[in-house]
Amino acid sequence: MLKTVRESFGPGVQGSEVSISASASATVTFIERNFDDVLNLMVEARNYIAYGQPAEKTGLAPEAQLQISYETMRVTARLVRAAAWLSIEKAVRKGEITREEALGEEFALTTVAACLDPSGPDDDALPKALRSLLDRSYKLYMRISRLEALTRESA
Repeated sequence: MLKTVRESFGPGVQGSEVSISASASATVTFIERNFDDVLNLMVEARNYIAYGQPAEKTGLAPEAQLQISYETMRVTARLVRAAAWLSIEKAVRKGEITREEALGEEFALTTVAACLDPSGPDDDALPKALRSLLDRSYKLYMRISRLEALTRESA
């Protein structure tokens, strides 16, 4: 079954259409581009956690501080899980593990309910930078989740 990235992943995918088919080169490029997107967002999240978040939590009630910490961990969980899944895909492409091993439940991306929860970006009680990270990490996580579904479907 031949699908285009834009067809499977919607209009939010940047760049030209890339076919997911027997063309290993296109698939590897797509995996690499998504991996780069995850790493770039990880760096931004790290900078927020190290520099932005402490200042934004100062003077807030303990409940608000806890909510900010929870949402920050949700961003982190999404990004780490997406990076791990993409790393497994890279290992399959390099022949380091088999497709059957990669399809094991221990490598499944979509097993964490908190990562699938889209809430947060519309919560005005949260800092603007965190709301942006929540939104972008959710969209990226869901893009990788759709890629995982296509991979599992074609196996």
